[in-house]
Amino acid sequence: MIGAIITVLFVAAVLYLAYRRLPLLSFTIAFTVLLIAYSVLANPAPLWQGLLYLLLIGFWLLNVRMLRIALISGPFMRAYRRLLPSMSDTERDALEAGTVWWEGELFTGNPDWRKLQAAPPPRLSPEEQAFLDGPCNTLCGMIDDFDITHRRADLPPEVWDFIKAHGFFAMIIPKRYGGLEFSTYAHSCVLVKLAGRSVTCASTVAVPNSLGPAELLVHYGTEEQKNHYLPRLARGEEIPCFALTGPRVGSDAASIPDTGVVCRGLWQGREVIGLKLNFSKRYITLAPIATVVGLAFRMLDPEHLLGEKVDLGITCALIPRDTPGIEIGRRHLPLNIPFQNGPIQGRDVFAPLECIIGGLKMAGSGWRMLVEQLSVGRCISLPANAAGGAMAGVFATGAYARLRRQFNTPIGRFEGVEQVIARMVGLSYIMDAARSVTTAAIDAGEKPAVPAAILKYHVTEMGRRVANDAMDVHGGKGIMLGPNNYLGRAYQSIPIAITVEGANLLTRSLIIFGQGAIRCHPYVLREMTAVRDADRRRGVAEFDRALFGHIGFAISNAVRSFLMALTIARFERVPESGPTRRYYQHIERFSASFAFATDIAMLTLGGYLKKKETISARLGDVLSAMYLASMVLKHHDNEGRPEEELPIVEWACRELLYQAQEQLHSVLRNFPNRGMAALMRLLIFPRGLTYFAPADRLGRRVADLVLNSTQTRARLSRFVYRAAEGGNPLAALQQALELAATAEPLEKKLRVEGQKTGRLTALDLPGQIEQAQRLGILSDEEAGFLADYDRRVMQLINVDDFASGELAAAGP
Repeated sequence: MIGAIITVLFVAAVLYLAYRRLPLLSFTIAFTVLLIAYSVLANPAPLWQGLLYLLLIGFWLLNVRMLRIALISGPFMRAYRRLLPSMSDTERDALEAGTVWWEGELFTGNPDWRKLQAAPPPRLSPEEQAFLDGPCNTLCGMIDDFDITHRRADLPPEVWDFIKAHGFFAMIIPKRYGGLEFSTYAHSCVLVKLAGRSVTCASTVAVPNSLGPAELLVHYGTEEQKNHYLPRLARGEEIPCFALTGPRVGSDAASIPDTGVVCRGLWQGREVIGLKLNFSKRYITLAPIATVVGLAFRMLDPEHLLGEKVDLGITCALIPRDTPGIEIGRRHLPLNIPFQNGPIQGRDVFAPLECIIGGLKMAGSGWRMLVEQLSVGRCISLPANAAGGAMAGVFATGAYARLRRQFNTPIGRFEGVEQVIARMVGLSYIMDAARSVTTAAIDAGEKPAVPAAILKYHVTEMGRRVANDAMDVHGGKGIMLGPNNYLGRAYQSIPIAITVEGANLLTRSLIIFGQGAIRCHPYVLREMTAVRDADRRRGVAEFDRALFGHIGFAISNAVRSFLMALTIARFERVPESGPTRRYYQHIERFSASFAFATDIAMLTLGGYLKKKETISARLGDVLSAMYLASMVLKHHDNEGRPEEELPIVEWACRELLYQAQEQLHSVLRNFPNRGMAALMRLLIFPRGLTYFAPADRLGRRVADLVLNSTQTRARLSRFVYRAAEGGNPLAALQQALELAATAEPLEKKLRVEGQKTGRLTALDLPGQIEQAQRLGILSDEEAGFLADYDRRVMQLINVDDFASGELAAAGP
């Protein structure tokens, strides 16, 4: 019996050493001491003891580096080199774009929370806050979205003038060129506010501040180009667009068929070496009104006017609109959201080499320029627009569900509606947390490429769910378009965000995990780099270090996954001791399981994993869920840990971690190698599926926070435009919601003292109020208040109608 106990303790001690991820030499020394002690104290069976000592000898031999390289690392490296697929320059540029931030910690299986805690919280400068409170509010007040989307199919002239005059197109342009030079977080907040008011306006402002001429000039332009264009762009004298997508190439932007052939030609009356451009582009925002076109094309030099190389690669240039050969001005109509968007064609357009952004030295660097800036840009525009729409949707739906009554009950009190509203609140909180924490990281110097893909996919998809839920709760009120509809156009616009800057389907299937598995993994990129090292000796030495680090890493994560799954991570040390402690521990647990599953997938599937898009997508979902849950915890910390928001934090973390569990489970169910799937199931889910989605009781608490005029509701919707000017329906909803707490007891008095006793015979509320006033059930003051409240509510519930002629689209 004592021997069995000592054996269990010995095995537990060895597992603990693996759990703590000791270096090979330290592990070998500790294992030696433990084995000697075990041999003395337990007197194990000779065969078992012999196997353990053989294992010990193997560990010591592995510490002899030259022997290890000769017997293991060298042969493995040669086999690895044969299996490793070739990598094009465009693939390498995409892989190396940006930096690795918190997502890299999640790939380790043992994230260092100090790194996330040390990240500075987002802050608006006094100048940025003044812009939000001043010009941004004023712009929101100028917007009549129905007039824009139905009557004009454009922003009115005064709105265009205001946007240009107040620098809305210049948020990313440095002050020395006349721009605002806002932080990434402030830029994002402006878009959040505008998106809650008008998708057309938000999209119009977003594009010049996203991937396009201004951003490319700031980072790569020559001084001459910066001095010429940036002040004009900042003042709104030049309107930019950027033409990347074409009919034959969408998400596969690296395969651009548009060309710029180096040749001689006339430019401003003199012969120069330049580019003859032929291109066909579509879906280009601001193209119909642009004065300067940013253009991506493949640069070719068949006459060798610049050197020996014929295909110089993807290049970016700036071409004035009035350059001969450009066809521009026609418009697309993206789902009745009439931001300026349209096609551009060019036939034999000649421009000098000086048009290349950054000059001739940047010829062929266009793809790298684009992916480097997308690593930041995808964290900003689309997530901000989606978050702004979700905030406005939650703000409106919470109030509407309190005001709209059916069966003498606010519809928000029906359990089914209540759970939908809770989901809206939780998803909106996740979206804002991801947006604010990630943009703060960018302001601190990060360029998080993988989080950019996570935000682009998941925040826009969450925006879609929130829009669907808002429409379900509003019913016919949300469907009937008109000046009083505050949901319809935002609902229509959702597929636009899903589609642009990389279609969501491909972002999920190919980019999130595909890029993250190589870029963020602690060892994979090191191994690939070592294999390709021209210095064979240095390459072998580095490959050996990476390989054995990787082996120890995989073993440790297998042990960590198993032990934390058994204990539900209750004993894992995390930096938090308060009510959110368990979510930190669960993220640790799923991080280890994810890292282990990732290594098994790459080991057994190799290059085939790239084709198994469903496996890759699900692993990406696990990574995304952990990242977003981490953002929720950090956001709550940044906000000062308000206790009243804890139900939302709990709902968000539970929902995300439940999804992480379910996607891991789906990976195992569909993993091609069934033997490895069984091993992973043993080490990842030894107790089965133990994590549960948010409970209904929790959903009720979450919904209650927005069905009432609470501080939490105000914080969740802090960027929603709520001024009463211009007949803003969201302001009217909030005003009515604030009156509801006083009105509901009076409505109850009508039911109890009037309807149930038969004293009130009128069928409609105004008639009942009048009768109740005459009968003394309500005082004159109470009756006047309730009548005014009912009038406000009915104005909000009523929908627009039109004469048939009013619905005809203007124009020929």
